[in-house]
Amino acid sequence: MKLFQIEEPDGSPSDPEAPGAAIGIDATGGEGSVAFAVGGNAVMLEDREDFAVNLPVPPVSAAPQDWQAFFEGARLRAERALGRPVTHAVLAIAAAGDLVTLERLKGAAEMAGLMLLDVIGPAGRGEPPACTAAVLAEDLAPRPEAP
Repeated sequence: MKLFQIEEPDGSPSDPEAPGAAIGIDATGGEGSVAFAVGGNAVMLEDREDFAVNLPVPPVSAAPQDWQAFFEGARLRAERALGRPVTHAVLAIAAAGDLVTLERLKGAAEMAGLMLLDVIGPAGRGEPPACTAAVLAEDLAPRPEAP
């Protein structure tokens, strides 16, 4: 009889305390979109066929539960597309409003498991707002500590 050992590809499990991916979320229109950036290059994240997640954007004045559902949908889309946890985001929104509104949006995002790194307007560098937000999210995201 022969025995053999099976290990993870790199020999160790990933750190569950490490920050997950950071995404950009576009809430400037009627339907939200999500993007991810690496090296300053952003790509829109789409749902797989038969696993579509609708992302209707709630009004800015909507209840926190409505925004929580929106953020949960964006997070789900990103995690399915990336195959890894998502913990941070930058939100692009048409009219963020006052400080109370921003705090309400941040609270709704936290309830959905996301930390909002920033909230920006829809203006960008000629890219879709989700891509602009994703590039900023990449820059603002916490980095895992080196061993």
